[in-house]
Amino acid sequence: MISAVTWVPKGASKISPVVAEPPSKDEIEEILKTGALRRSGDSDEDEQVDMDVDDSKDADEVAHALATAEALSKDQGDKGSHFQDIADGLRELDMDHYDDEDDGIELFSTGLGDVYYPSNDMDPYLQNKDDNNDDEEIEDMTIKPTDAVIVCARNEDEVWIFEESEDGDSNMYVHHDIILPAFPLCTAWLDCNLKSGDKGNFIAVGSMEPAIEIWDLDLIDEVQPFLVLGGVSKKKKKGKKTSVKYKKGSHRDSVLGLAWNKEVRNVLASASADKTVKIWDVVSGKCAVTVEHHRDKVQAVAWNQHSPEVLLSGSFDQSIVMMDMRSSNQVSNEWCVTADVESLAWDPHSEHSFVVSLENGTVQGFDVRASLDTDSSSKPSFTLHAHDKAVSSVSYNPAAPNFLATGSTDKMVKLWDLSNNQPSCVASQNPKAGAIFSIAFSDDSPFLLAIGGSKGRLEVWDTLSDLGVGGRFGKYSNRTIDPPPTD
Repeated sequence: MISAVTWVPKGASKISPVVAEPPSKDEIEEILKTGALRRSGDSDEDEQVDMDVDDSKDADEVAHALATAEALSKDQGDKGSHFQDIADGLRELDMDHYDDEDDGIELFSTGLGDVYYPSNDMDPYLQNKDDNNDDEEIEDMTIKPTDAVIVCARNEDEVWIFEESEDGDSNMYVHHDIILPAFPLCTAWLDCNLKSGDKGNFIAVGSMEPAIEIWDLDLIDEVQPFLVLGGVSKKKKKGKKTSVKYKKGSHRDSVLGLAWNKEVRNVLASASADKTVKIWDVVSGKCAVTVEHHRDKVQAVAWNQHSPEVLLSGSFDQSIVMMDMRSSNQVSNEWCVTADVESLAWDPHSEHSFVVSLENGTVQGFDVRASLDTDSSSKPSFTLHAHDKAVSSVSYNPAAPNFLATGSTDKMVKLWDLSNNQPSCVASQNPKAGAIFSIAFSDDSPFLLAIGGSKGRLEVWDTLSDLGVGGRFGKYSNRTIDPPPTD
């Protein structure tokens, strides 16, 4: 599963990434002592007990869920297709054999401690890879300034770097990966150099853990993040209770959304299941502001590109809050929506407009200027019934005004013309990526749309190749559009 896709601007990556120095024996021992390579709070004893309990419990729950879904689908007749989808999905997962190992390689680890080996000879993955790829040539690790780089957060706890070349062949391949200690949920690229000099090439990763990890994308084979914002500092078990001590300013639950401020480049916003929004100074590594305006999990945050001090946040409390972070204790505007918020996006072509996608399959547009009229402050500019299931991700085209892409767990990606607040579907596609969790247009190649979904395979859609898109928005491209075929 790909949970998040993020484009890296062309030329931001080093032409020749640096291979990280492996940690010394003393450094490894120190890391193991601090528990940095393990999931926070894990212990061998707790893990074994939990596994014994959860295995039998999960098996019973899955069997019961499968039987219930099948029974409901039969009882409901034609209306039971939704329940049949659930039953088919459970059967496809094959939970009875979910944890079976393949060729002695463990796909899911409990942290980086499981994937570090003192030598390549001791690494079963490398041994297996060598057996199957004896004649495979080593890829050229050079990244050309014309290459487009995409970061994908996958459920295998890895961030992969892909390159999409512009040689006409759309050559795309894995450049390198980063092993993560927890399930990734969201990412944000940032160029604020945390080392020295003007700009860097970093990726911030939010996960099921309360910490935010920031990794240097120009380092290969690195085993530790460059910086960690927040997280658990200590976990103790006292009898049947566990006490948790968090680092100062840390989130207390999963990090669900991240947004980097492109203008104030040392600032990163985060949204969490702990109902808070936090503003971080990535240079000092400290939380500068904590906002507690929501009553439920906060799913998404987005900075206004035209007014960099303005931040939007969307929550499962079915509200959107706009804040001027110069006075963060006061809400500038608030809008109510009809379902849980999935994602947010400011219109890059208008400082007053934004869209929100919802769990019920709708997309709503808002104009902040309408808040001047108290009677219409919560009324959307438009409501679009875009998909049959949750709209998990939206992305504005950076070059063409009124051009919006939506991705949904109904497995479809759709392209919309929002002109005059009267949305019309220009194109739609099932990219065979499974349920869609993340989409993103490229700033450098604005008609390329990266797509990530439940099947764990990255897809890139050249939207300009669609005749409908070319006809409506081709004038915003510097590429030559082929005319439609004539009879």
